[in-house]
Parts: sequence; structure tokens; C-alpha cells
Amino acid sequence: KKLPLTTLAQCLTEGSAVLGDDSLLGKMLKLCGEAEDKLAQELIHFELQVERDVIEPLFLLAEVEIPNIQKQRKHLAKLVLDMDSSRTRWQQSAKSSGSSSNLQPSGAKADALREEMEEAANRVEICRDQLSADMYSFVAKEIDYANYFQTLIEVQAEYHRKSLALLQNVLPQIKAQQEAWIEKPSFGKPLAEHLAVSGREIAFPVEACVTMLLECGMQEEGLFRVAPSASKLKKLKAALDCCVVDVQEYSADPHAIAGALKSYLRELPEPLMTFELYDEWIQASNIQEQDKRLQALWNACEKLPKANYNNIRYLIKFLARLTEYQDTNKMTPSNVAIVLGPNLLWPQAEGNITEMMTTVSLQIVGIIEPLIQHADWFFPGDIEFNVTGSYGSPMHINHNANYSSMPSPDMDHADRKQHDQARRPLSVATDNMMLEFYKKDG
Repeated sequence: KKLPLTTLAQCLTEGSAVLGDDSLLGKMLKLCGEAEDKLAQELIHFELQVERDVIEPLFLLAEVEIPNIQKQRKHLAKLVLDMDSSRTRWQQSAKSSGSSSNLQPSGAKADALREEMEEAANRVEICRDQLSADMYSFVAKEIDYANYFQTLIEVQAEYHRKSLALLQNVLPQIKAQQEAWIEKPSFGKPLAEHLAVSGREIAFPVEACVTMLLECGMQEEGLFRVAPSASKLKKLKAALDCCVVDVQEYSADPHAIAGALKSYLRELPEPLMTFELYDEWIQASNIQEQDKRLQALWNACEKLPKANYNNIRYLIKFLARLTEYQDTNKMTPSNVAIVLGPNLLWPQAEGNITEMMTTVSLQIVGIIEPLIQHADWFFPGDIEFNVTGSYGSPMHINHNANYSSMPSPDMDHADRKQHDQARRPLSVATDNMMLEFYKKDG
């Protein structure tokens, strides 16, 4: 219970119980808590084994055998002193008696002193033999004592092997949980990665912002042009990163929604219209003849990767819908292209700001504006903006549905070419007339 690992495991497990399995963090705490608990069990087993196989034998050596030897050495030293003392007394007795030339004492006292000296010498001899026996025994066991230290390293190695195996076993589980978790941040992440993780066709921030704007922002003057509140924008972006948006809260602030959509597009690592096709888009915008320019733009659209194509189609259809309210919101196709163009296409190696602004004003606007003006020609068919059914937004109606359609993949080259020649967009004036007609017609 005193092991820090056990305490950590308990804290993690308690935290996972509070958060539950519905949150990624709760799952992580549970898996890590179980792993730490197993590590603690391994550590307990390791310490018990070291205690039994290493510490106890060494404790016996350090606390019993070595102290006994040291005690005997002290005892031997004392006996030697006693023996020397007895010899000195016997010798002094002999000097004082002066009975013989060889100073050998005589009499009862002398006999007693001699016996005492001999007994002391005998005790010294016995103690010395005992000490020697214990020392020899200690030296004989030296290989055993050395083995205890080898055992310590072996037990440690086994503990670390088991701990490593345990961690390697739990790591794939932790990674799998994180990879399976679809609610990952989307801002600043590659489009294809976000779509793959979330299992969507349209990026979540794009769909969420578009469907909310369809509900509350279509007649807002200066949409995409007026800067939103910085705090509101930051909060909405954070909410979109969590895939949680309160529609009611932001319905009164369409500029924040539009700002979040622009931020998402701009923060993509690669523009929605791709770096690879940048030169082709720019070349198409430089073509003077309108029909040829539109055909070149259409050809570039067809080369977009599927994920980018689906999202640019979705966005352009929405922007076309937005410009239907240009009398109220003042956002003509040109105005929309000016404010949104730099967020849809930019060069891979950006130059200075002056060059960037010149490119935006002269070329990128010339790409985006025709896409918006002729959205139903570039992207035929109706579109359901509310893909996930979360916001109840209306379906986009293709006003030019009877005018143009996509060529069939079964057509041969000559028929397809003839069909493409026939797929010319109506002029802007005719588009506006048809728009007014549909408005009057209800």
C-alpha cells in the first residue's frame, strides 16, 4: 500500500470511474491505471523475492556471522591481555623470591601463578582456534555470498523484462483507443486525415458553419467581410474542434460563424484547391475568352482529389446560394471571391504581402468568382447541405438543371467532346433573369 505505483494506480482508476468510458480521457485513465497496478504487482513480487533470496542471507552474514567473528577477535585480544598479565605477575613473583638463578619461583604462590598463566594461555589457544575455524568457514562460503549479488542482478533483470512486456502489451491498446476516437481536432489538420478519422465526406467545421449560416446568416450584411468578436471566434473554433456546437448560442452572431469557416479553410496545411493545381488555376484565370476560361476552370475542377472536390463543390454551392441574397447582404460573387479567395487557394511558397495581394486581386478572384456565378454548371445536381441531419437546413435547388448536365461516362470521345461544347454556362445576365423568374414563381 505504501508503493507510489499503487497510489498512482488507485488515483488513475478513481479518475476513470468519474469520467466513464464515454470519454477518451476516461478510457486512457482506465487502461493506464490497470497497467500501473500490474506494474505495482510486479514490483511487489520483485521486492519480496529480493528480500527472500538476497537481503535475508546477507542480513544473516552482516548481522550474525561477521559480528560473531568481530566479537571473537575482541575476546581473543582480551584473553591475550589476561595471559600477558598472568605471565607478568608470575615473572615478578620469581624476581622477588630470588630463589634460583633461572628465576623460577617456588612455593604455593608460585605454583598458583603458574597454573593461572597456563590456564590463560589455554583459553587463548581455544579462542584462537575457534576464531580461525570461523574465518576459514567465512572464506569457504565466499562463493555463496558472491552468488547473492548475482541473484540480485538476475532478479532485477527478470523484473524489468516482465515490466517491459507488460508495457509493450498495453501500448497498442492505448494507441488503438486514440486512433479509433473520431472526435479529434480538425483545425490545422489535413483534410483527408480529418475525413478519414471522422468517417465524413464534408469536413465537420465546413458543414456546421454552412448549415448554421443557412439558418441565420444569409441576409446578414457583409458576411465574411465584417470581422467577428475575437473571443467569440476563439470559442467557436474550440467548440468545432470538439465537434460540439450550440446552434442557438451562435445564431445571433453569424459573423463569428463565417469567421470560423474562413479560419478553418486558411489553417488547412494545403489549400482546398491544392498546391498541385495552383499553376493550372492561375493559367485558366488568365485566359481572356470567357468560354475557354470557364472550360479550363472546369477541367481543373475535375482534377481535384475526391475529398477536395466534394468539399469545394459543397462550399461553392453554398456561396452561390449566399449571393442570391446580394441585394440584402451586399455580398456579390465578386465580393465573396475577394474575401474568401485567399482562403481557398494560395501558392506553396508565399512571397511578400504586396505580391500576395496583387495575386489575390487579379487572379484568384478571377477563379472563384466564375465558380460562384456558374456553380450549377461547374457542379451540376442538387446538394443537401445538412449532410448529417443535425441542423435542418434546406436543400440547394439547381436553377439550371434543365440547361446542363454531366456527360455520361459511357460516351465515346467524339460525343463527349460535342457534349462538352454544348455545356456552356448561361451569361450572368441570363442567370440573374432566371433567378428573378424563380423568385417570382415562388
